[in-house]
Amino acid sequence: MNRPGSLRTLLLVGLSTTVALFSGASATAGGGLGSPSESSSPHVGQPLKPSGPEQLALSEHLRRRGAQFYGAWWCPACFQQKNLFGQEAGNRLPYVECDKTDAGRARCQAAGILGYPTWDLPGKPRLEGVQTLEELKAWSEYGKAPAAR
Repeated sequence: MNRPGSLRTLLLVGLSTTVALFSGASATAGGGLGSPSESSSPHVGQPLKPSGPEQLALSEHLRRRGAQFYGAWWCPACFQQKNLFGQEAGNRLPYVECDKTDAGRARCQAAGILGYPTWDLPGKPRLEGVQTLEELKAWSEYGKAPAAR
């Protein structure tokens, strides 16, 4: 887990910025990386593999339950987390970018986010660090029948 303000975080930001500058030039020359509106988490990067039905269903379940995935554009663990969902499901995650804009930083600070990635779900303990899909399923009660009212 990466903590804002740590030496490791500062080094990752510097390295990420350097990589982004070089890759941005080649992406522009090659036609770009696509519209940011295509993804709820465009700043984290695009997952490398396509999503399967289970990944798509879990992403939708997390969104419906009100989960939030807090991360930062420069965070390798956030990219790893998103990549577990595959491309389509990863782009549909309920993602909150914590370090791209002042508004995002303020939102994450108000939520008490101390490191990335962080998962938050009303009524559940907060999860920090990369979570497996199985851990997210158990935490979010994926596949459980809704309680009768």
